[in-house]
This record gives sequence, structure tokens and C-alpha cells, in this order.
Amino acid sequence: MVAPGAYKGYIRYKKLFILLIGVATVLAALLAISAGSAGLSIQEVILTLLGHGSKQTGVVVFNIRLPRVATAIVAGVGLATVGCAMQSILKNPLASASTLGIAQGAAFGASFAIIVLGAGIQNQTLDGITISSPYLVSVCAFISSMLSTLIVLGLSHYKKATPEAMILSGVALSTMFAGATTLLQYFAVDVKVAAVVFWTFGNLGRTGWTEVIIMSVVVGIALLYFTFNRWNFNALQSGEETAKGLGVNVNRMRLVGMFVCSLTAATIVSFIGIINFIGLIAPHLVRQFIGSDYRYLLPASALGGALLLLLSDTAARLVVAPVILPIGAITSFLGAPLFLYLVFKRVDKV
Repeated sequence: MVAPGAYKGYIRYKKLFILLIGVATVLAALLAISAGSAGLSIQEVILTLLGHGSKQTGVVVFNIRLPRVATAIVAGVGLATVGCAMQSILKNPLASASTLGIAQGAAFGASFAIIVLGAGIQNQTLDGITISSPYLVSVCAFISSMLSTLIVLGLSHYKKATPEAMILSGVALSTMFAGATTLLQYFAVDVKVAAVVFWTFGNLGRTGWTEVIIMSVVVGIALLYFTFNRWNFNALQSGEETAKGLGVNVNRMRLVGMFVCSLTAATIVSFIGIINFIGLIAPHLVRQFIGSDYRYLLPASALGGALLLLLSDTAARLVVAPVILPIGAITSFLGAPLFLYLVFKRVDKV
């Protein structure tokens, strides 16, 4: 039996860990705003945010850097909490936005908009390609990604599919959308193929304050839903029968939870493109330190996702400056080895 003092100490440790991640995220945000060709110091950034900076510094911070940093924070929080919730709902440690074909569906929608509907490139710059009709691309990507989700949820509702069947259905839909995207690219001209490839790279710099607000509203609603159901997530860790015995409507929670997860991920992906591994690696990384209590795992995963995406984007902007590397490639390059480490560490413990 665990002593009350030891339990309280463990809870204090979890809260302290979350606080430390929060502080690290704030510092990473300040670093991301200051880093770049403008040569701003962190002190100048803080003064500008407080309204005491120069006019030139204010333009750089509020019009260029801050929207990108805000996008990284909101997208990182959203993708990480979605991955954390999916792993509980589906009882699968590999569950993420890519598992149900959300990312691949978004890529197909974007490809359809660029190649078939003519939302191609406007011009080509050092940073990449500018899409001529970004909102058309975002809407098509969102519709296509949600189509994948609705198919999986429909099968689950009418065929009483198990979580394993939902995962397999998502994998099948991912393959189908990937094949359809390849066919569209095969028959497209080189310029449109380049625009599609650039979109799939992922780019945090293509959003403005309007897109940040839309993502923030969706992510905020999702966070409220996840927080309200944090005890239900804990109950699911002991199995479906135990959760049902505790009064959890497992089937309804799975359907509604997956819809909320998919809607959040689809909104984020439709604006910034495909960002790999954040939703998968962040929950596993913080779980190593604070365990699987969703009262603390959800906020820790959210902050961990924001921190990882901020650091990845800062690295993407600085490694070969002034060229900005694709953020999706950076997260995959850094996330895959880290995930393999966590996998083999878990195997060693078995």
C-alpha cells in the first residue's frame, strides 16, 4: 500500500514536470521569435511584446515571427493531444492522425485542388512555392481528410467494428488515398506536381492570424472535451469491461472521441500540411516521466507537442539559413529515431 505522503509527492512531481515543460515552451517560443536574419535579441523580443519596442522590430515580431510561432504552438498542442486521446480510445500505442488516413486524405484533397481545380503555384521564392488559392486547397484537404474519418466511423457504428478493425480500415484508406494522389500526380504537369509536393512538405509560415484563430478555436474545444473525459480515458486503460462497469459508455465515447480527434487533426493539417510524428512521439515521450494518468498526461502531451514543433521549426529555419527546410521532413528525421529508442526501451522492459 502506497503511503499518502509518497502519493502526494508523486503528484507534486507530475505538476512540477508539467510546469517545467511550460517554461521550456515559453523559452522556445522566445528563441523562435528572436532567431533569424533580423538579429533580434530575446530582450528586444520581450520589450516588443510588452509594447516598448521600435516600429521596425514590431513589424518583424507581430507580422512575421509571432504568427508562425503561434501556429507551431497551436498545431503542436492539437496534434499531440489528438494522438494522446487516440492512443487511449483505440487502445493502440501507434494511433495518431496518420493511422486513420487523415493526413493521406488531406494530401489527396490538396492534390485534387491544385491539379484538377487549378489552385496551382503563384510564384516560386527562396522559401518555396506560393499556392495561388490557399483557401481552396485547405477546404479540399479538410473535406477529403474528414471523408476518411466518416468512412471509418460509419463502419464502426453500423458494423460494430473493434478498435483493431478501425485501425486496419484507416490503414486501407491511407493506402487508397496515397494511390489516388500518385495517379493525380502522374497525369499532371511538372509545375503542379511541384506545388503538390511542396504542400505535403508542411509549412508553418503559410498561415496568418485568421488561420491561427480558426485552429485555436477548434483545438480549444477539443481540449475541453478531452479534459472533461480525462477520467473516462483512465477507465479505458483497465479494459472495456472495467470501463463499462464504471459507467462509461465506451461505444459512444469512441465514436465521439474519434470524431473530435479527426476534426481537430483535419483542421490543422488542412492549413499547414502534413506534420509527421508530433502526435505520435509527444505522448510517448512525456509518458516516460509522468505515467499514464490522463489528468496529467493530456496537458503534458499538449505542452510537449508545442515544444517539439517549436524546436523543429526553429531548426528548420536555422540549419541552412536563409533556406527554410521542410518542417515535415525535420519532424520525421528527428521523431523516427526517438520513437525507435522508446520502442526498444519498452521491449527491454518486457
